[in-house]
Amino acid sequence: MGTLQIQLNDELMEHLRHIAQAQAVSLKTLVRTALKAYLQPQPPAGQRYSFIGIGHSGKRHLSTQVGEILSDACGPVCWTGRNPVMPDQQIQLDSHGIFLRYIPSGGSIFPGETMTELNGVMMQYFHWYFPDDGSLWNEVAERAPALAQAGFTALWLPPAYKGIGGSRDVGYGVYDLYDLGEFEQKGSVRTKYGTRQQYLQAIAALRAARLQVYADAVLNHRIGGDATEITQATPFLQDDRVHPRGEPREVEVYTHFHFPGRRGQYSPFEWRWRHFDAVDYDARTQESNKVYLFEGKQFDDQVSLEKGNFAYLMGCDLDFQNEEVRDELIRWGRWYLDTTGVDGFRLDAIKHIAAWFFPNWLDEMTEHAGRDLFAVGEYWSPDVNALHLYLNRLGPRMSLFDVALHYNFHVASRMGGNYDMRRILDNTLMQQRPYQAVTFVENHDSQPLQALESVVEPWFKPLAYAMILLRREGYPCVFHADYYGAEYEDKGRDGNSYRIVMPSHRALIDKLLHARRHYAHGPQHDYFDHWNRVGWTRLGNDEFPKAMAVLLSDGPGGGKWMEVRRPNARFVDLTEQVREPVYTNDAGWGEFHCQGGSVSVWIEE
Repeated sequence: MGTLQIQLNDELMEHLRHIAQAQAVSLKTLVRTALKAYLQPQPPAGQRYSFIGIGHSGKRHLSTQVGEILSDACGPVCWTGRNPVMPDQQIQLDSHGIFLRYIPSGGSIFPGETMTELNGVMMQYFHWYFPDDGSLWNEVAERAPALAQAGFTALWLPPAYKGIGGSRDVGYGVYDLYDLGEFEQKGSVRTKYGTRQQYLQAIAALRAARLQVYADAVLNHRIGGDATEITQATPFLQDDRVHPRGEPREVEVYTHFHFPGRRGQYSPFEWRWRHFDAVDYDARTQESNKVYLFEGKQFDDQVSLEKGNFAYLMGCDLDFQNEEVRDELIRWGRWYLDTTGVDGFRLDAIKHIAAWFFPNWLDEMTEHAGRDLFAVGEYWSPDVNALHLYLNRLGPRMSLFDVALHYNFHVASRMGGNYDMRRILDNTLMQQRPYQAVTFVENHDSQPLQALESVVEPWFKPLAYAMILLRREGYPCVFHADYYGAEYEDKGRDGNSYRIVMPSHRALIDKLLHARRHYAHGPQHDYFDHWNRVGWTRLGNDEFPKAMAVLLSDGPGGGKWMEVRRPNARFVDLTEQVREPVYTNDAGWGEFHCQGGSVSVWIEE
């Protein structure tokens, strides 16, 4: 599918005005010419439309102009409320732009859109405290058929390469991207999850079960250099990357990575200090709370502006302005695709990496693979505007985890029934940019005792999972610890040790997965009209004709009249929270119920 995104962007609007002036044409003529060039009745197979911006001239005025331009370029446009309809095409208008999507035979320019329309479900198959006994890859292989049978369509696997902690490293303290558990490095051959052979066998088992596999790509940094180097650097405080805290001075830094255990196999590339822009450790002074910016370097641009510039996160920060660095990451990505055959990437810590890097890297990966690859980035911010800004820079190549939705769940779960559930989806990607939203309830960073701890309380998780699994928006991701449960002990920020028990929600999630596969299809009607009790209905389609009604409450139980367009039909609660069936009236409406602090999923018999 080709996509033309007409984005409300003042900067690009001004740029187009200058072009129009230089060509002595009106802005409208310029845009019409551009649209005509893109909107061909039958685009060549595999063509991917670019995106341009018209500017912030007021949504209503902009919509009228676009309607006129599209009429000239593609024939009549039929406006139905806020949604223009064109033969064989779809247009979506929302507060962040207008998207025109041409759909040839089954293609998609938003990989996330394909998974959303197919009711795909991803599982994050690990959590931070998964045992470090090397069993995960074997477990994945054994459980692959059952996961596919349950309704999962893809697994996001943890970082598969050697970290500084060897067999104990979760994988984000990345040392050698080419060591998948094959070489004696950092005190072990295997990684926390197993050996290279076991990893590749797990991927083969997943593919045999028709499950997609997403690799976790940690490209931001390296940790655990093999030797020190001497260079000049300027110190900054961790919380202030704008104002230097001293003059440039000589530092001794662990920036030489020559991987003695691997001895050049797969790649002869050695990392030196010039490939990084900053570190947080000087072996001479051993000072803490400092970031050392190397001489002649600058922090990368197009990153989060937290701390003034949040390019530096940890370890040896890659200098993405260095061509050797960019070329090496492309070489590694190609090698990884050839070695593993994965179907896409989860991209770690992207708010610390220059946004301009990823379009080329992802294009190179897709071209090398010769097929569409799914990519989802972790941009950790509850501010949906920051997520939009990033996606605007990337276009349709990447989805983002809907961190804003996660924080809505987190806050609602802490308010004990005093949250306005009518607003639970407000200011989220799920609401505003659904085809680029990967929705989730919890993950390895937000789970108890972790760095970004923002727990969704257990009582609320059934409601949250119903929202991400049974609605049409977003590509949902189920967290391993929520499905299987987890028990572990660690120290909190106060220095005290805590025993954590995360209960398994597998019984309910399996029912929701069944409902997603068989009933969560067709038009959706929302009933977000009560402080506590909200619901929606799905009306089915030709392939899955049965209707479904979902009602949940974070407070008292009760009922709600909702339309399912099935007159005189019998509905039962799949969750078995409510035992009495519901019978719809002659007009296809029914009064559906749920208990307090729970969810009921009513399916047509």
